[in-house]
This record gives sequence, C-alpha cells and structure tokens, in this order.
Amino acid sequence: MWRVKSLDAILATAEKKSLQRSLGAFQLTMLGIGAIIGTGIFVLTAEAAQKAGPGMMLSFVIAGFVCAVAALCYAEMSAMVPVSGSAYTYSYAVMGEMLAWMVGWALILEYAVAAGAVSVGWSGYVVGLLENALHLDIPDLLVRGPFDGGMINLPAMGIALLVTALLVVGTRESAAVNAFLVCIKVAALLLFIVLAVPVIKMENFEPFSPLGFGGISAAAASIFFAYVGFDAVSTAAEETKNPQRNMPIGLIGSLGICTIFYILVAAGVIGTVGAQPVLGADGAGLRPGSPELSAACAAIGDAKVVCSKEALAWTLREIGWPQIGNLIGLAAGLALPSVILMMMFGQTRIFFVMSRDGLLPPILSTVHPKYKTPHIITMITGVFVALFAAFFPVGILADISNSGTLFAFAMVAVAVLVLRRTDPGRNRPFRTPAIYVVAPLAAAGCVYLFFSLPQDTQIMFAAWATIGLVVYFLYGYRKSHVAHGEPGEVHELDADAPPGPVPPMPGS
Repeated sequence: MWRVKSLDAILATAEKKSLQRSLGAFQLTMLGIGAIIGTGIFVLTAEAAQKAGPGMMLSFVIAGFVCAVAALCYAEMSAMVPVSGSAYTYSYAVMGEMLAWMVGWALILEYAVAAGAVSVGWSGYVVGLLENALHLDIPDLLVRGPFDGGMINLPAMGIALLVTALLVVGTRESAAVNAFLVCIKVAALLLFIVLAVPVIKMENFEPFSPLGFGGISAAAASIFFAYVGFDAVSTAAEETKNPQRNMPIGLIGSLGICTIFYILVAAGVIGTVGAQPVLGADGAGLRPGSPELSAACAAIGDAKVVCSKEALAWTLREIGWPQIGNLIGLAAGLALPSVILMMMFGQTRIFFVMSRDGLLPPILSTVHPKYKTPHIITMITGVFVALFAAFFPVGILADISNSGTLFAFAMVAVAVLVLRRTDPGRNRPFRTPAIYVVAPLAAAGCVYLFFSLPQDTQIMFAAWATIGLVVYFLYGYRKSHVAHGEPGEVHELDADAPPGPVPPMPGS
C-alpha cells in the first residue's frame, strides 16, 4: 500500500495519448478567477458574519494566507508534473498508493460537495431575484432543504442535473464565452464595491471580534471555501500549453487578484449594514444555516446582522439600491452555473485518473463513443451532487467540502517537501521559494483550519475517510495497475476532441 507510481511513469503514461493542449497563461488566470469567485464571496459572506462579525475581515486574511502558501506548493508540483489528477497524482508519485487514494477520496468532498454548495448558492440568488423583482411568493418548502427550514431545494437540484447533462454531451464553451462569464462576476463585484465602500460607517466595525479569536478562526475555516477554486486550475495541467511557465502564473495570479476583491467586498458588507452575530442563550453564535438562525434573522429584521443567502444583493437593497441589488442577483444567476460545471468537471477528472490507475472500476473511465466524455462517472457524480443540493444548506456543504480540501492541500505541501529530499535533481521550472518555511506553514495552516471547522464536520470527515479505506482494501489494493507491474491503462479521451467541456469559468 506504500507503492508509488514514479513521476517518470506518470509522465510517460500521459505522453502516450494526452489531452489536447490549448490553454495559455491568460486563459488559466481567467479560469482561476472564475473558479475562485463564486459562492464563497456571493453567499458565504453571510455565513462568516454569523461566526466572526466584523472579524471576518481577518478571517479572509488568514484563509487567504493559507491558500497562498498552498498555492506556491501547488505551483511547483503542477509545473513539474503537468498531468491530470491534481493532488491525487502528486501524492501517488511521492507518498504511496494508499495516501494517494485517501487524497483522491477526500477530493470527492472538495469537488462534488462543493458543486452542491454552489448549486444551493445559485438557488438563493435566483429565488431572491424572482421574489424581489417579480414579487413572487415562492414557498420555503420547495427552495430550502430539511436542515434549513424547508423540505427540498428544487432549484438547486434542477441546476445540478442540467449541468450534468451539459457535461455528458460535452458542450465546449469558446474562450470568448469563458471570459465573458468571468467578466459578469467581476463586474458585479466591482459594482458592489463602488456603491458600498463610499457609505461605510466605521461604527459598524465595533465590536470587531464579538466571539473572540475562536469565532475568527471558525469563519476562516468556512470562508476558505471562497479561495479553493484555484486548485481546479491544476486539473487542467494536461490541457495547458507550456505548463512549466503558465501553470504557476495561472495559480498565483488568480489567487492574488481575487484576494483584493474579497477584502474590499467584505469591508463593503460590514461597513454598510454591520455584521454582528446573532447570539444564542449561551452567548455562542447560532449555527449558520440552522432554522434557529433563520427565525432569529426574521425576528430582528435589520439589527446589524447579515442573514441573507444572497448577501451582496441583500446589502445593496438595504442601502437603497434595490434595482442594482437585483442586477447582482441576475449576475450571480448567470455566472454561478459555470462554477458548478467546473467543480463537477474536476470531480470527473479525478475519478477518471483513479480509474485509469486501476483503483476504481474501469467502467468509470468509459468514454462515450459520440460525445467523447466519461459519461458514466459524470452521471453518477451528477446524481449525488443533485441530492446534496436538494437536502443540505450551503453552510454545512461548504464546511464538509473544506474538510476534504484542507486534507488534500496539506498532503501536497508535504509531497513537495519530500520530493525536494528524495529527488533533488529533477527539473523544477518553478521552485517554491523558502520551501522549508512555506511547505510546513501550508501544512500547519491547513491542519489549524481543519480543527477550526465544526466538530460534527470533523467527525463526518473521519467517517468518510474510514469508508474510503474499506473501499480501497476491498478493491483498489488488489486491482491497482502498479501492484501488477503495469504502467496503467490509457483510457484517455480522444486527443483530437475536447474531453468534455474545457470548462467555462468555474468557482467555489
């Protein structure tokens, strides 16, 4: 179970029949911006406010720092190993098959559950737009899951299934459409900043940390979801021109641009409407997404608490820009489906590579004869994403997704460090600066944020990891191609056709 698949073998397998390389530095940076800017900033701003109050400004800084040092580690690995598989592939090459399997298993939480969270976020904006612009009264039972005071979230379920159908057919967006989708989101955030920042009131920042540093850490663990889209860029490494140069530019450039946006948007929300948590009887903040919090928000009205699932649109309505708020909702409704698409795209690529290595059944890497997409695993993934979206609130889904992401990021940081010692002579087009400081900081930061997540989320991750180990020893351990001395079957997609969509602008 500690057997590794050498970097040379991984690269040789990819070279036999690789994906079409068509993405440059600009496309990757746009891909990253689209991947990062999504539900995290459009929706989770309200979730963070319930944990940290104005202290969520510091939460953005903490989460952004952890992501930055992790991005430096990712940049070295993705430039050195420009193939599909992301953290799973890197771990397989360095730390052995079982740990690689656990990373791949954790990435299911990152991508599939994240797609569900984005679907719920999209639903919140679209429902809010319909209710405010068209004055419709949509029953909560049909647009909220059972953990959020309703019965089923039909819009979220519907958009997840629609994106699944698009992925199966293999609709490929042009670069111009991709860039346009990113521009919609960026324009929406710029408009929010322009209208909100000038009317900031400094008294809304006091008290800055009503629940102490524990609240700030908890918010940072949740808001981490707003950054994690950057690693989806690495799943496109096998489709990138000159990946040694372009992957680091795409990863680090997109992260830096988005961090500036996040700080300005957070300041706009806090400074205009305030962001004090709703406190329970014991003085602790009520859990985001809980029916108790929804009831408290309804009872106190505008008493300095961001309760809306369409936080940015709601904020603009509160400060006297209802029509612009509706435009923000429209922008989110148009752009967020591309985020769902990218998350599901990344999930199917991870499954695809794991199946190619023999750790999952070969049927999962079956390619549709007409559409040239991995249709079976795409449909399976789509069904689970739709179920997540239908029954769980965005806050819970984001925390679950973060648990898998933080584990994978920590493993990449360790892998970079180990590979520097075990294979120092390998060509590294991009070298992580101060590796013996940056990599331990990335790993330690991920561990810290993981233990800042809600305890039930940590328990759920442990249970998921245990199920993963059982599956591995029942199937993957015996069926692995490396175990049988095989380099790995190449169930690769047609090199002359897109493997599914080269995704539009994704996001988390």
